[in-house]
Amino acid sequence: MYERVPHITLKSIANNTEIDTIYDSFQEKLEPLRSELNQLLGTQWEEWEIPRSLDASTAPASAPSPTIPKGEEVRAEKLLAQWWKYRIARQKEIDASIAAKADVEYLYDKPYEDKSKVRVAGPFTVESISPHRMLGVDEQGNPFDQLEAEDPATHAEAHDFVELILNNLRKSGVQQDKKADKISFDSLEVFPGRYIVAEGIYREEDGTRRRAAIHIGPEFGSIGRPDLVEAAREAADLGMDVVIACGFNYDAQSTEFSRLGRIPVLKARMNADLHMAQDLAATGAGNLFVIFGEPDIEVFPAVPDVSSGKSPDGTSGTDIQVRVLGVDIFDPRTGKVRSDDVDGIACWFIDTNYNGEAFFVRHAYFLGANDPYQSLKTTLKAEVDREAWETLNSDTSRPFPKPETGRIAIKIINHLGDEVMKVVRVG
Repeated sequence: MYERVPHITLKSIANNTEIDTIYDSFQEKLEPLRSELNQLLGTQWEEWEIPRSLDASTAPASAPSPTIPKGEEVRAEKLLAQWWKYRIARQKEIDASIAAKADVEYLYDKPYEDKSKVRVAGPFTVESISPHRMLGVDEQGNPFDQLEAEDPATHAEAHDFVELILNNLRKSGVQQDKKADKISFDSLEVFPGRYIVAEGIYREEDGTRRRAAIHIGPEFGSIGRPDLVEAAREAADLGMDVVIACGFNYDAQSTEFSRLGRIPVLKARMNADLHMAQDLAATGAGNLFVIFGEPDIEVFPAVPDVSSGKSPDGTSGTDIQVRVLGVDIFDPRTGKVRSDDVDGIACWFIDTNYNGEAFFVRHAYFLGANDPYQSLKTTLKAEVDREAWETLNSDTSRPFPKPETGRIAIKIINHLGDEVMKVVRVG
């Protein structure tokens, strides 16, 4: 909710017919008062000449000085006060009408502040690099890139997105949660596949040579599950060992897909800086390609209270709970998947009734930070119920009813800000 002010223009005033109606209605009251005042004082004041008081020093220079008949001072003062009362009221109504008819301008730097709430998180901004490109339309109605039409050679060189990504991938490699898990390529060459755009060679800890199929998602968009499946099939047909998909975003369905037969599929999230790759030097510095592993989730029935038939929080004995055991990470040194504990998890969320379209946070748990309980207590400037906090600072969820949709979704975020989601069917 932001503060807003009227954006008044001459056009909005000129087109406001309500002003004439207000003016005419007040003139019926003002004109008789002006006539009576002129007759009493022996003047011929126009509306703009009437002074705020009968003191001669306040009258306009062009207006004749009033002559107040003896004994009529009080009546003259009342007439003048009454005239100015209506005159001010008319102006207020006109101003209100102008403001009401004017366009509204939002002051985005002045949101309303709720003094009754305490902020427990710092302010944040959402920033993006504009992906807009101008497309023209030819005489057949087909779109074409105007930049490419003007100078095809220069445009192709500047906007070869795949080549820019591969240049940075050669230098940076693919980073995982731990530095030791980095995949560094001995070679990375363009490959003429349909879904596979490059072939990378890297070595495991024992020196075994592995072939990685590189799939690159769209420059502005998300990688979908069908693309990952087709890339894995193509890699299997070519005898490659692993698929590394590189994309800025992945759709919800793709998060459930991590392997096709013997081919593991690694989903590397590309840093947004790569949108400006043509303006950046490929130095290899920074985590430009990061893989966050598969969540290791356990779903189990909530333990009911035998005496009441209720679970510990008083809900039905058929409720379930979720425990996060860690994250399964592909180890390029051994070529196998290993399971890490919850130390690498900053927070995790549950959509307890996932509909397959949007993730809605219904449960939130926080595992990271150094003594978050103390930080929260300091920010709130109050004591926090330690027992209630423990239910949030936990790798095990509170009990909740089985989902009507038959599915729950768990989203995990690590300390680097990378996230991964897993959908679990619940019978």
